[in-house]
Amino acid sequence: MNLDQHRIKEILGFDAEQRLKYLIKQITESQKIWILTDEHGAVMMTTEDEDCIPVWPNREFAEMWATDDWQGFTAISIPYKDWLNKWTRGLEQDELSVVVFPIPDDDGVILFPDEFEFELKSKMNKR
Repeated sequence: MNLDQHRIKEILGFDAEQRLKYLIKQITESQKIWILTDEHGAVMMTTEDEDCIPVWPNREFAEMWATDDWQGFTAISIPYKDWLNKWTRGLEQDELSVVVFPIPDDDGVILFPDEFEFELKSKMNKR
């Protein structure tokens, strides 16, 4: 889905909880989770003493983050089923959390991988 600038600006005005709900809804519809990667792997960030993998609902928002320290990273989508089959367990084993839909002025909600999976599955089951 391509977002126009007006919609992007509107979504950037959402608080962290609203962005979490938007992300879950978008993943439910598109079956994709967006991250940033380079030749070494996924972008990681540290927030509130947690090492995290940031995730976004759309390519446009992930690409917005690919500036400054993360310039040169590429937005890629991970199929929902791959996330469930590989990423949740892998993040848990690596003791990493998920930071949901960070934007420049707000890191977003931080969830443990199993909490993020629970949120995704809860929404999927309501479809």
